[in-house]
Amino acid sequence: MSSASETCGEAAAPFREAGLDEQDLIQRLRDGDEQAFVTLLDRYHASLVRLAMVYVRERAEAEEVAQDTWLGVLRGIGRFQARSSLKTWIFHILVNRAKTRAHRQSRTESLDALEDGGTWRAVEPGRFHGPDHPRWPGHWASPPESWDEEPERRLLAKETLGRVREAIDLLPPRQGQVITLRDVQGCSAEAVCALLAVSPENERVLLHRARSRVRQALERYLGAGDGGEA
Repeated sequence: MSSASETCGEAAAPFREAGLDEQDLIQRLRDGDEQAFVTLLDRYHASLVRLAMVYVRERAEAEEVAQDTWLGVLRGIGRFQARSSLKTWIFHILVNRAKTRAHRQSRTESLDALEDGGTWRAVEPGRFHGPDHPRWPGHWASPPESWDEEPERRLLAKETLGRVREAIDLLPPRQGQVITLRDVQGCSAEAVCALLAVSPENERVLLHRARSRVRQALERYLGAGDGGEA
């Protein structure tokens, strides 16, 4: 990792719930403290599996990648130099192992070619007025719906969150990786660029495309809930 400022969400704070700060946890891991490892496992295992599924898709394979990541953590904790947060370091190990698994199984053809060189647009062209419109050429014909009036309970409902997860699962792999790291795991843009080896500009484009697709899926779902077709 290139900078201590590159983080994935929490650093020391979550471990204080268990009476630990991050440096204490790291030292206990180096000392072979089993309870310290269990604390780490409980905190991050589910997140690691979910991120791995962006690469390998099958749950069983994602579990294997996560298990391999934990082995890497145990083997490498003695060399961890804390230039990034512990969580960022763990996710870095996961991403490397998931990439290796995906490449071995030929699950990724050419992510850059599929996503960065294609013609997909974040918003369908039909939602804009054409260049010959008399008053508003190029402006919204069908603007995004505002969710300000949606009851909070609906936006936070389990089914709605499930739709978000489904929408992320359907994204092209690199978009899914970026939005999972940024919006699900809380990683900074700098951390995502370092983890995925993408430029800041490319990270922004991928995140915008991913968020646009997820928003469109939610618009369709919320619209269907008002009586439209699913």
